[in-house]
Amino acid sequence: MKKLVFSLLASTLLSGPALAQMLDLEKDELTLGFIKLTDMAPLAVAYENGYFLDEGLFVTLEAQANWKVLLDGVIGGQLDGAHMLAGQPLAATIGYGTQAHIVTPFSMDLNGNGITVSNEVWAQMKPNIPTDADGKPQHPISASALKPVVESYQAAGKPFNMGMVFPVSTHNYELRYWLAAGGLNPGFYSPDDTSGQIGADVSLSVTPPPQMPATLEAGTINGYSVGEPWNQQAVVKDIGVPVITDYELWKNNPEKVFGITEAFATENPNTTIALTKALIRAAIWLDENDNANRAEAVEILSRPEYVGADQDVIAASMTGTFEYEKGDIRDVPDFNVFFRYNATYPFYSDAVWYLTQMRRWGQISEPRDDAWFDKTARSVYRPDIYLRAARLLVDEGLASEADFPWDSDGYRAPTPAADVIDGIPYDGKAPNAYLDSLPIGLKSDEPANG
Repeated sequence: MKKLVFSLLASTLLSGPALAQMLDLEKDELTLGFIKLTDMAPLAVAYENGYFLDEGLFVTLEAQANWKVLLDGVIGGQLDGAHMLAGQPLAATIGYGTQAHIVTPFSMDLNGNGITVSNEVWAQMKPNIPTDADGKPQHPISASALKPVVESYQAAGKPFNMGMVFPVSTHNYELRYWLAAGGLNPGFYSPDDTSGQIGADVSLSVTPPPQMPATLEAGTINGYSVGEPWNQQAVVKDIGVPVITDYELWKNNPEKVFGITEAFATENPNTTIALTKALIRAAIWLDENDNANRAEAVEILSRPEYVGADQDVIAASMTGTFEYEKGDIRDVPDFNVFFRYNATYPFYSDAVWYLTQMRRWGQISEPRDDAWFDKTARSVYRPDIYLRAARLLVDEGLASEADFPWDSDGYRAPTPAADVIDGIPYDGKAPNAYLDSLPIGLKSDEPANG
């Protein structure tokens, strides 16, 4: 295996772009973790295209059983870094669930998730959904169409259950956001009750991503929120219907991140920059020339060591389309974004949004002032590392100067009302005002006391 790795390195250095600088790496043999989801693509591409090797990094990629095992592996040192839920570094750093200072120098993607319901629930929802001139459901579909279905379950004394992948996952917060925007309470957390089901109209529980379709088919859950390819898998298996993508829920919302411990970043600064460089190159490749490389990326991801789903299932969303009800295929060119719109830059405002959702639903149980949100975001999201890596890539002729937000203060421009399903704008510099503007959820001055 070592001979193979070194021969790959030699061939890459001979055939690839000339490197202007080789960093003095503190650690060059790394093990990185991931979950079998489409948005782990930057890791697979950086490996398969030789970008890690270009940086002198000998990387092993290891699929993990679930998000908890993955996080524990990073904290315990079995993994040097990993494809992570954006909420994981933040939650760990503030001590929710586990305590460890995790940082991210690289955001892996925008969008990429969906919410799917069973065929039975879809049949009950459909009469509540307006249709367009072609008789197809109008999108985006509001959870207000689901509300009468949930009420019928309640009247019959039956629970309405939905799956999400982890308590601090984007999927949990997106599902909660969608439900609340349609007038359904997804439930609260408190220090004494971490089920997240206090006062819930819809009961949310954890299911690992690859198990979502089977769990839906078994009838254990009535729907779920997950990343691809597991929404499209429900369509292929004819067991469910994706009702909304997160692109429709919140246009170009932040998704996964690459996480490492703060200790790793401090002890291995050059290795951290080298890792970030390789991942940026992978993201550029995934989006360049109007997604021209996506078919090749689909083939890579379909391999069993990565996502392991059929190419057709992965391609259904990865190549610019998305299938909702069987046969209802629509163009969603930005369903997966890996580099456009500064997708890879770790914006503080993205971190603040996740923190507001933790606060909204009681995972952060006590009020926090705006300065706390900013300080916490800055302790986890590291655009300084990102920009050092980007500068080296530009100097080496591997990236364009114009593609990076060099003068950013770390905050995106406020998200306009038109880009969010409930019509409520988001400004990361005013988190408490944002919390107060949301009709369902804890307000800025309300504790989560059960």
